[in-house]
Amino acid sequence: MAVASAGPAELGFVEAAPAWRLRSEQFPSKLYAPLPDRADAFHRCLFLFCCRVPPCCAGLRVFRNQLPRKNDFYSYEPPSENPPPETGESVCLQLKSGAHLCRVCGCLGPKTCSRCHKAHYCSKEHQTLDWRLGHKQACTQSEYLDRTIPDHNFLFPEFEIVIETEDEITPEVVEKENESEIIGSMGEVPEEELDSMAKHESREDKIFQKFKTKIALEPEQVLRYGRGIAPIWISGENIPQEKDIPDCPCGAKRIFEFQVMPQLLNYLKADTLGRSVDWGVVAVFTCAESCRLGIGYTEEFVWKQDITDTP
Repeated sequence: MAVASAGPAELGFVEAAPAWRLRSEQFPSKLYAPLPDRADAFHRCLFLFCCRVPPCCAGLRVFRNQLPRKNDFYSYEPPSENPPPETGESVCLQLKSGAHLCRVCGCLGPKTCSRCHKAHYCSKEHQTLDWRLGHKQACTQSEYLDRTIPDHNFLFPEFEIVIETEDEITPEVVEKENESEIIGSMGEVPEEELDSMAKHESREDKIFQKFKTKIALEPEQVLRYGRGIAPIWISGENIPQEKDIPDCPCGAKRIFEFQVMPQLLNYLKADTLGRSVDWGVVAVFTCAESCRLGIGYTEEFVWKQDITDTP
């Protein structure tokens, strides 16, 4: 997903990944978020990682990487946005250079199948999983190994995220819609009772209502991007204060850049193994100066807010 900074929030929506793209995602979100006024951040990516096992959810982690337009890794000119032409030949999906990666999870794969010496793994567990789910039969088929990405139902499924600029919705419109909902669902309620309900509206109710209002026009949004704007929270509980967001190691403050919405959980199939990851809002804060990194990665800050029992 490519996004721009400043101005209204950019909204992300899930779209099926093109068939010609590699299905190798192992994180909920990868954002291409260059800074137009920074030559050293012409290429700038944010990678959000998440374990699908609930006890590990506190381990949500985000990393930033940025490069100038002229670098040793990418072409100076942008690639074509069109899929490659159909040649009738399958595309070789194995890396010809660089570090070997695990066929199951995509992490560094220092271990090698002792039989074919072409399949790489991060651990004995993932080698065993791959052997049981197909590598045993395909081990001696070099063509199969080079041109097939195994699907072990272990990674998060891959989708492309398309973006749109958020349209503003006036509070008056939402209030009228909500009022219609109340009248339609409650029938004839005495005016005194409605007044009493309004007076007892809690801070929690107001924050959750604000969240619903903000996403009312586009309820399918899975991501909101806006570097330097304010995030929207789903609950009045566990909202970070300025002191809760650590400064970047370079000394600069961190500012909000994007948030992942709970709607994304509908697409991740995170409970297929009988275990479920969950969140209300995942907010990512990055270095306000987007400090120089060379060719490396730096870890930024993630705040996870869970969904509370809101009415």
